[in-house]
Amino acid sequence: MTINVLFVCTGNICRSPMAEAVFDHLVAQEGLSDRIYSDSAGTDSYHNGDSPHHGTMRVLKAQGITSYEHISRRLTRSDLINFDYAIAMDEDHYHALHSMAHNLNIKSKIALLLDYAPHLAEREVPDPYYNNKFDHVYELVEAGCRGLLAVIRKQQGW
Repeated sequence: MTINVLFVCTGNICRSPMAEAVFDHLVAQEGLSDRIYSDSAGTDSYHNGDSPHHGTMRVLKAQGITSYEHISRRLTRSDLINFDYAIAMDEDHYHALHSMAHNLNIKSKIALLLDYAPHLAEREVPDPYYNNKFDHVYELVEAGCRGLLAVIRKQQGW
């Protein structure tokens, strides 16, 4: 059984692709790539078809994540049916996921990424698109992804 994880932000070029890349990296380090699949999507479509933001790619490269490739896409209702986890970067995304899930028989567990990093003071991953704080976003994303992976491992008995 494969566990499917979807990371969600606004345009799918900064935060959610960073989370996807970091999570995939952690999953590979744990030897679980055959058991866990991840993807990312955006709540809006104005960046559809774009590559991740250069700030995201810079930070990933600096952290040794050099083989990540992604093309942005918009979140769909079928994502909520097909993914086991739908992980929001902030409250707006969280509410958008719940709104989209209305009247669906979904299997997705909708949560904020930083719900999996309760030791942090912040509860939302801020958008670095305008302020260029990609390094800070990486720190938050990494903590959340580590926590999420630990929860999945525990639930699955891995």
